[in-house]
Amino acid sequence: MKALYRPLGRLRTTTTAPTITTLPYWGQTAASFYSTSANVSPPQKWSHPPSTAAVTDDEIVDLSNKHQHSLSLADLVKHGRPPLSSEALYQSANFTLSLLPIRLARRIQALRNLPFIVVSNPNISKIYNNYLHSLSTLLPWKHRTIGNLDAEIRFTSVLAELVATHQDTIPILAKGFLECRRYISPSEVTRFLDEHLRARIGTRLIAEQHIALHYSSAPHFDPASSPTPCPEHPSYIGVIDTALCPAQLVDSCANWVAELCELKYGVRPRWIIDGEPDTQFAYVPMHLEYIITELLKNAFRATVENRRNREPVVITVAPEPPDAGPPRVTLRPPAEDMGAFRSEDIKPLDDNAPGVTIRIRDRGGGISPDVLPNVWSYSFTTFSDYEVPGGSEGGGGGMMGSEALSLISGANGGGSSIAGLGYGLPLSRAYAEYFGGGINVQSLHGWGTDVYLRLKGVGKIQ
Repeated sequence: MKALYRPLGRLRTTTTAPTITTLPYWGQTAASFYSTSANVSPPQKWSHPPSTAAVTDDEIVDLSNKHQHSLSLADLVKHGRPPLSSEALYQSANFTLSLLPIRLARRIQALRNLPFIVVSNPNISKIYNNYLHSLSTLLPWKHRTIGNLDAEIRFTSVLAELVATHQDTIPILAKGFLECRRYISPSEVTRFLDEHLRARIGTRLIAEQHIALHYSSAPHFDPASSPTPCPEHPSYIGVIDTALCPAQLVDSCANWVAELCELKYGVRPRWIIDGEPDTQFAYVPMHLEYIITELLKNAFRATVENRRNREPVVITVAPEPPDAGPPRVTLRPPAEDMGAFRSEDIKPLDDNAPGVTIRIRDRGGGISPDVLPNVWSYSFTTFSDYEVPGGSEGGGGGMMGSEALSLISGANGGGSSIAGLGYGLPLSRAYAEYFGGGINVQSLHGWGTDVYLRLKGVGKIQ
């Protein structure tokens, strides 16, 4: 019989691990924990905190060694526009099932590679066990083909639980790494979070896409009952808007951020949207909303704090010419276990521009040369003990210390309260780069900042 798999740190064991019912409390080293525990082997004999998830080591290693399919927007729309037929819904479910176990197993392996004392932190350990739990709920489906409504309904419930389980991953990880900052370098934290949060974007999007298709399709059409976003609009395929107008979304986000500024500073910044505001393309609105909100927070705050309120923030929307950018995408029928592809379902997307660039220009004084190299680091504000003079009204780095930790801990998985703590720019870049876009910052210190956001949509499809 295979032994149940348990979380591993960097320490390894060649003997049977002792049974332990408690983890070291934070602030207590692994060595001191063992020295105060009766009849317990020294630290090198114990390599992982306990877990009850029924996932074996062999299963995780086998899954993590498999090829991970690179996700594209075209993958997510290939099953057609809702409402889907029962057959198309089964294909979407099987495609989802073919992707998620591998992604979860790779995250588990990445967490195993953290230093032992880091993965023993209660917050990091909680995230680890959440991944083990989610993988254990998917493994019973691994060798099955979803081919009837009952199975599809139950599988969608599993996906909904998965999304809910990982809702607070970002704030919990942030709190854990903040507590562990003595034991892991800022560069290691940034490297881990960059990979982990990018992987989380894909995992969550895959699950939410099928859930949205489920609740917007013929067999059980009920968008209002969906536990995740499920817009009831003809331009949507699941969570993807095939006719997304960036200018409208920018204006909506700007209004919201301006209200925050007015509440905090008593001043409402102005903005102008120029370029080609009627541009439309296919993209994930939730992702773009997060990115734009974070970028506008920076621009508006800099504008207000540098007393440049009379200077509007200028947002320029510039679509790529139809014949420019990446080559046309030819979608081949996927493997049998990923569901059939019908090219006619994609035809309505053919008129979309291949991509859009959005420039946000402010006169907020720019970014100091000392600060600029750090803006992409998750550790820049979250892991610093520096506190900005003047408290929450200060400029530059945002809130620190216990106030920052309180905000991170209280965040409900969204980005707004995390962004001021150093997560805004790097996480926005992760969202932009996930589908081949990117963010570039150009600062003229003493004058202002230009931020270029490039997004790739589905593009031309043949």
